[in-house]
Amino acid sequence: MSPRQVPAQPAPAWLSELRFDAQGLIPAIAQDAHTGTVLMMAWMNAEAVQETVRTGRAVYFSRSRQRLWRKGEESGHVQQVHDIRLDCDGDVLLLKITQVGGIACHTGRERCFYRSLERTRPDPAWVAQDPVLKDPQAIYGSGHTHP
Repeated sequence: MSPRQVPAQPAPAWLSELRFDAQGLIPAIAQDAHTGTVLMMAWMNAEAVQETVRTGRAVYFSRSRQRLWRKGEESGHVQQVHDIRLDCDGDVLLLKITQVGGIACHTGRERCFYRSLERTRPDPAWVAQDPVLKDPQAIYGSGHTHP
């Protein structure tokens, strides 16, 4: 073994209780620890879960970028993790967090779940219910595009 190679650490026992999907991912729901508002849903792989536990800041796996996504790495809107819950089947995580800056969504809103289906119309449609708190271009710059 060369000096640069570090022996692989065995996975912690608690990690083996998580049921990752065929792509090695598990859904993670971010919920405001104080209000109970569901802010967003993202995916985590084992590395993201372990870094989240180690640092106390939410880390996800970006499927579009195929890499770890440290929430707030571009926007500054980090998530401080207070509690991590595992559902009864072991296949969904719930992160109780404090959303720094009050914006969890890349659209500049408090939460990603800002649209509701207006079902009383003859032709139902999705209607934005929550205001934009900050222009996404002011957060990410004019060249930013989100998949």
